[in-house]
Amino acid sequence: MIRRLYSRASRNLFLHPSRLPSILSQRHFAKSNSTLAAPQDQLTNSAAFEQATFAAGCFWGVEKAFQKFYKNQGVIVRTTVGYTGGIDPFPTYRSVCKGQTQHAEALQIVYTPTDKIKYADLVEFFYRMHDPTTLNSQGPDRGTQYRSAIFTHSPEQEQTAREVTAKIQQLHFKGKKIVTQIVPAGDWFDAEDYHQKYLVKNPHGYECPSHFLRW
Repeated sequence: MIRRLYSRASRNLFLHPSRLPSILSQRHFAKSNSTLAAPQDQLTNSAAFEQATFAAGCFWGVEKAFQKFYKNQGVIVRTTVGYTGGIDPFPTYRSVCKGQTQHAEALQIVYTPTDKIKYADLVEFFYRMHDPTTLNSQGPDRGTQYRSAIFTHSPEQEQTAREVTAKIQQLHFKGKKIVTQIVPAGDWFDAEDYHQKYLVKNPHGYECPSHFLRW
């Protein structure tokens, strides 16, 4: 059923996310807690896999930015877009877009730390690819669902996130204050299947204009 709905509405999916047809708001969602199971791929070859969760505006472009950058670095990461940081136990894309749930559109990353990818590197790349100085907005996208946030999975991640944030503030945003939230990760809800790798499936789809590398 989801596949048929996607096919019927595919031409409309190139619109801004808030203008997607309402028919696509009635779909399956998956919920997981903040400790995501290890994916059944090369990541499971190491028991030391970790996860990171970021919100930086429309999750289509956030996922594309991380996937493209780390693919070019030869690093394997598993990404999932979804909703977190809200109060509704059954969020839908439609309700999140309306700002009814307090969730953020977010990206969850599973990776194995190596010399090429550490948590601090992910946090720095997060700051490189979006504008962390605009409150509850990215480019033309407005609302708390588009807020800048780091959802940490351990005290060590929180400390690293705060240290990197202070460094980035000093080096790259001296004239503007970073407003990124740094909060503990809570319940996670996978977004619908048609959102996953959306810009791979739809290379001419909407991309937030604030998603570009700043240094």
